[in-house]
Amino acid sequence: MSTRVPAPPAPGPLETYAAVFDPCFAVLAQRCAFREYLQGLLLPRDRNKTLTTLAGAEPITQAQAAPVQRLQSFLSESTWNVETVQQQRLAILLTDPVTRSHDQGALIIDETGDRKAGNKTAHVARQYLGSVGKIDNGIVAVTSLWADERLYYPLHVAPYEPAERLPKGKKDPAFRTKPQLGMALVDAALAAGISFRAVVADCGYGESAAFEGALWEAGVPYVVGLKPTKGVWAPAEDPHTLQEAAQRLHWNRADDPQDWTPVVRRFRDGHTETWWAAELTLAGYGPDRSTRLVVATSDPATLPEATTWYLATNLPRPGSTRAEEWPGPPADLEEIVRLYALRNWVEQSYKQAKQELGWADFQVRQDRAIRRHWELVCCAFSFCWWARFHGQEAPVEAPPEPATRPPEGGEAGQERSRARHEEPGAVGEKSSLRTGRPRPGGGAGSSRGALVAEVTPPGPWLAHPVALAVALLASVERLAPATRTAGAA
Repeated sequence: MSTRVPAPPAPGPLETYAAVFDPCFAVLAQRCAFREYLQGLLLPRDRNKTLTTLAGAEPITQAQAAPVQRLQSFLSESTWNVETVQQQRLAILLTDPVTRSHDQGALIIDETGDRKAGNKTAHVARQYLGSVGKIDNGIVAVTSLWADERLYYPLHVAPYEPAERLPKGKKDPAFRTKPQLGMALVDAALAAGISFRAVVADCGYGESAAFEGALWEAGVPYVVGLKPTKGVWAPAEDPHTLQEAAQRLHWNRADDPQDWTPVVRRFRDGHTETWWAAELTLAGYGPDRSTRLVVATSDPATLPEATTWYLATNLPRPGSTRAEEWPGPPADLEEIVRLYALRNWVEQSYKQAKQELGWADFQVRQDRAIRRHWELVCCAFSFCWWARFHGQEAPVEAPPEPATRPPEGGEAGQERSRARHEEPGAVGEKSSLRTGRPRPGGGAGSSRGALVAEVTPPGPWLAHPVALAVALLASVERLAPATRTAGAA
């Protein structure tokens, strides 16, 4: 058997990470393209990370250049298997003691949508897009993410196929609802050996009887959000919605909470807040029933919409009869609130994947190519955690705790809309690296001494693939020479 020709090394610790994936690619061209693609995704954003950007080419005049076409072929025509790359990425995360999943984390199921024009691209149709908060033409993906208070990373992703794109609509055998796709991702996480305390999802999945029923049948613990207006049949004098049940709880003041229990929430900047939680009894739900209803809020007197969560869980209450039969430990109110608070990491991960890593910037039409692009973004995302803890230059330090309160109490789209106005609860905040822009009148050509990027002191960045941005940009300079500048802007 002939010896494999080694690929030209990627900059810094990216090469150590990329080399682990070499067995996933049969030929040298694929191994080279994998490095180029990750390198392009990790570069500081100057414009949308289309194939021309990843190749360091001009968007129109150099769209047919050889480097661009090589990456196009890598996505659309090459023979590598996306599932094999995904398995290798998860193996790196799950075998590393620093990033390995454990039974105190959360498996978060969610969805994200992005605008896409036309109807020739796979999975694109008019549908609700959470990123814009309305129905528009675009593509939706259901995702799973593992998270604890320390770190978070993507696991699997499945595109949602709108019924109108299928020959028989919703009656087509290939049609799958988003909750059905979400349950498939739970099964995929279990098959991959992911450990977690509970599946966590917002009301888009919590309101699905099929999703909740599938979790029950599989014996999987969960904490899911519900709408405050979720109603049940009950006698006229009894509460009929979650909100009505919460309003009937007794509350005087903080030193006399009556039916409410204080729970302490800890935030990234070090401060703590006291929230209040209580068990709800409504129709067939109750603290000692098979499904518990929990309300958590920052103010029991007014139950503000943005900071009040209505939750359902099958985790038993400590001291209950079900707790003795449950295979795992029970969960008190503070534990329920802690688990649901982890859901905000998925919103943060979307911001980073889209704003820094080009999740929605693909310009391909085939299903296979789209899935490949998403998996490569997940590889870049996971590399940032790897580099943070093991990179040659990246600082190794314990990430801070979550910063935000994930909003609740409304439609799933309203949740995400409010989440965009919360303080980012990121382990890695948006990078301060920005590519330098040439000043008017600057000369053409490039120089290693020219201004490439402004660098702030090292901090807890997600987009911090290597400590020196110049090293990462070195191979790109050959294709797109930077304009010489007189000095720092």
